Amino acid sequence: MILGIGTDLANIERIQGTLDRFGDRFKNRVFTEIEQRKADRRKDVAGTYAKRWAAKEACSKALGTGLAMGISWKDMHVTNLRSGQPVMEVTGWAKDRLDEMTPAGHKAVIHVTLTDDHPWAQAFVIIEALPNAQSNGASA
Repeated sequence: MILGIGTDLANIERIQGTLDRFGDRFKNRVFTEIEQRKADRRKDVAGTYAKRWAAKEACSKALGTGLAMGISWKDMHVTNLRSGQPVMEVTGWAKDRLDEMTPAGHKAVIHVTLTDDHPWAQAFVIIEALPNAQSNGASA
């Protein structure tokens, strides 16, 4: 069952301007060290940050809060599988909120997709609840 859906559109040029103006102060406030290492290695640094910004906004919307109620930017972070597929992970208050909205007997799965076409970066997040595996060996 779907628990939440969120989307966001970020302007890459606006993120570039913020990086130019605030640099590490901005990056350290919003992005984890892993996200920063990933973005700073890329040719399109601002585009990579913009996609992750959009993913955090989209995740907060899927959690039903927006960036309110104590949620921190770093409570939501994007990593990548070896295949390159983005993965959204949540910690802190965002994890608490996710646990609260997940029905008993289910586990939450966060799906995220990112894209960009200069000057725009976009993210979609879907939070799905899957039934836990039963004791008879069935799996979800």
